[in-house]
Amino acid sequence: MSTPLLTLLALLGFAANSLLCRAALSGGAARSIDAGSFTLVRLASGALVLALLLRLRRGGRGATGHGSWASALALFAYAAGFSFAYVRIGAGVGALLLFGCVQLTMLAAGLARGERPRALEWVGLAVALAGFAGLTLPGASAPDALGAGLMAAAGVAWGIYSLRGRGSTDPLAATAGNFVRSVPLALALVMLARALDAAPHPSSKGLLLAVTSGALASGVGYSLWYAALPHLSSARAAVVQLCVPVIAAVGAVLLLGEPLTQRLLLGGTALLAGVLLSLRAKPRPIAAKH
Repeated sequence: MSTPLLTLLALLGFAANSLLCRAALSGGAARSIDAGSFTLVRLASGALVLALLLRLRRGGRGATGHGSWASALALFAYAAGFSFAYVRIGAGVGALLLFGCVQLTMLAAGLARGERPRALEWVGLAVALAGFAGLTLPGASAPDALGAGLMAAAGVAWGIYSLRGRGSTDPLAATAGNFVRSVPLALALVMLARALDAAPHPSSKGLLLAVTSGALASGVGYSLWYAALPHLSSARAAVVQLCVPVIAAVGAVLLLGEPLTQRLLLGGTALLAGVLLSLRAKPRPIAAKH
């Protein structure tokens, strides 16, 4: 499968996660599942599907022989922050905050390693950031502070997870192993919430949304992303992910009833234009270290 197709499918999966999570966790006290249970079911169902895919692959070993606890911790931190944030903020705003922080994390790491984007990549990044700012700042009501902070933390965690995945030689196995390792962490979170009597019992609708998010949008989507990452520079991977807030915002308008505004149209257009400009530039080799 080509890198552009892998990247597109992964980005669609990322956007679907925002919509599924917000659909499950909106509604206040009447929501269909609590954030901790959503996180656990999402990670567990993703781990199950990935482990099955790994077993079906010829010569594949079990998932526990792959991945790492460090990557699993980053995955758990992302998934938990993501879920708890969507209790408090909308899908469009959440996706913008998430991938803005992802972008900053990945670009900072790339620059620290010696990556030097070319001029056209810098222009594309500037245009994309202008669109990002246009979507979030002018005339926009500030999102819930705790929800925004949780989503920002989730973005940093996802950026770290993505960076760790760039060196993977077996994306499916690494993703499966990371998901399997993250399940005990999510289970501990749910047990803590139950002990504090802070988690209502999930409904069948909430469980279905969490399973869909974990098995398809997360499990399969993240393995595709891990497969694409080795062929993308940190700068390109960061900028390309800015498409996700646009996809999520459009999906929120069509599926969740969020309003379509002129700010969304103009900002989304700028984001996409910046992505296209960045992708047209040939990556510059990493500077040699002496």
